[in-house]
Amino acid sequence: MNTGELVELGQQLRVDSVRAAAAAGSGHPTSSMSAADLVAVLFARHFTYDFGRPDDPANDRFILSKGHASPLLYATYKAAGAIDDKELLTFRHAGSRLEGHPTPRQLPGVETATGSLGQGLPVGVGMALAGKRLDHIDYRVWVLSGDSELAEGSVWEAAEHASYESLDNLTLIVDVNRLGQRGPTRHGHDLDAYARRFQAFGWHTVEVDGHDVDAIDRAYGEALSTRGQPTAVLARTLKGKGVASVQDREGLHGKPLPKAEEAIAELGGPRDLRLNVRQPSPDGARPSRHRAELVLPRWDKGDEVATRNAFGKALAALGTAHGDVVALDGEVGDSTRAEFFAKEHPERYIECYIAEQQMVAAAVGVAARGWTPYAATFAAFLTRAHDFIRMASISGSAINLVGSHAGVAIGQDGPSQMGLEDLAMTRAVHGSTVLYPCDANQTARLVAAMAGLDGIRYLRTSRGESPVIYGPDEEFPVGGSKVLRSSGGDRLTLVAAGVTVFEALAAADSLAAEGIAVRVIDLYSVKPVDRVTLRTAAEETGCLMTVEDHHPEGGLGDAVAEAFTDGRPMPRLVRLAVRNMPGSASPAEQLHASGIDAESISAAGRLLVGEAVVS
Repeated sequence: MNTGELVELGQQLRVDSVRAAAAAGSGHPTSSMSAADLVAVLFARHFTYDFGRPDDPANDRFILSKGHASPLLYATYKAAGAIDDKELLTFRHAGSRLEGHPTPRQLPGVETATGSLGQGLPVGVGMALAGKRLDHIDYRVWVLSGDSELAEGSVWEAAEHASYESLDNLTLIVDVNRLGQRGPTRHGHDLDAYARRFQAFGWHTVEVDGHDVDAIDRAYGEALSTRGQPTAVLARTLKGKGVASVQDREGLHGKPLPKAEEAIAELGGPRDLRLNVRQPSPDGARPSRHRAELVLPRWDKGDEVATRNAFGKALAALGTAHGDVVALDGEVGDSTRAEFFAKEHPERYIECYIAEQQMVAAAVGVAARGWTPYAATFAAFLTRAHDFIRMASISGSAINLVGSHAGVAIGQDGPSQMGLEDLAMTRAVHGSTVLYPCDANQTARLVAAMAGLDGIRYLRTSRGESPVIYGPDEEFPVGGSKVLRSSGGDRLTLVAAGVTVFEALAAADSLAAEGIAVRVIDLYSVKPVDRVTLRTAAEETGCLMTVEDHHPEGGLGDAVAEAFTDGRPMPRLVRLAVRNMPGSASPAEQLHASGIDAESISAAGRLLVGEAVVS
């Protein structure tokens, strides 16, 4: 396209953005209008993509981080022939692929959900890392961001990571339109303020008039020719560009234009320009990823092994067998034991340092490129990245998260290091799987099983050593459990997971010595939960007692309660959990202070059985 045609394409994208929002009666047309020229030049002159082959590994990637400007994306897809005008006008309607904020619903080119601002660049860093360090394919990642979202700390985690990794295959386009939702942005149209910040992180920057198509073209060319640095194109634009009644005016964010037909006429009316996006060369085939027989580590019954150690060794073995496995670390690999993977597969190990949001985002980006990521840090610190985990679920992303040092059982480090909310957090994520093994062989099997699951997968590991109680050939299906003590005379069922399994077993032995038979269930699959075994136990023993190294809200107790939410009678359910605010103490002291050690379980069991006899 020549300069005049690019100008006309920008106007067409504005018109179609206004039309889509008008048809929906909602949306963000003014935010779309400011970036129309930026997108027109990108897709007409620089973006490489085959809409007929969205899975082509050589395709460039485009992330609309300012996801509220989705009308612009859909208008561009219409121009490229990926959707037609009829579908464009289904924007925001029930059942339409064209949602208010883009999600990967069979829409070519949309690989990650956006709309929670500040996430596009971090995910883009993951995609660029996959291209540069894993795939070794010369595709480029383009991220279109708004200026408002540069207030998010996650953007600067991503900026530093991109510079550290010298991601010259990554270009950030910032639509500096000066206006946020409620008024002016922090720096307004001061492009130099943004440039100084990106330059301080080691980025190459280009400042440009975001409505001068020739200047935009040159800026993108400069980004493509820059080596050793990511590039930020900082574009001064006007929100609502082209319509005098809304251009650069406050109070119009997230609203269809009040007089859409007049605005369309002012923009020159509808057009039907066709956008011929360049296709990648056919020699960009992804390198093959080897597959071999998986040989998991094995431990003998009675060995003392921390489940975090078992995780690290199992992950390293999985990496040996499956060439698509990638490990990401939050600068605690020596504690999570992800370092075992790093030593054997350094080329597939990504150190994210203490930037948990970037770590999860990079995992999402890597997964979008067909890799199988395992991201590990302390369970407590994953809470920082909860919004990224939530958005990953909306994206349909398949990522594995591992949280170590969970619960009060870590001991003297104190409450800031104790993951006591992680089970609730990950259980609440749509379609998630939550696993909490108690011994080494169980951990190894579940680490391997995670790789073949859908959605967000979370594995909780423990710091201290624990006895191996399962043989290396034992099977642990996701959604299952293990009954470790059982008899026909059981009067109570203890339901535990992880470290509390051993406390429950000790309590059961103690109560048995007093003539009180107790069933013990290892509920290693916290979500999905083994409803059948729990219901059988409730029917046969009359009472369930959950014991968890976690706060009572949202953890094991709630998982068990949900096994009886389909109209079945709720059994008596007693929950032992961490209800106090821990301090620094030994692991044994912590468990006792929280009322989840064997002694506390035994005392509660005696009381329950005694009450049952009296009643």
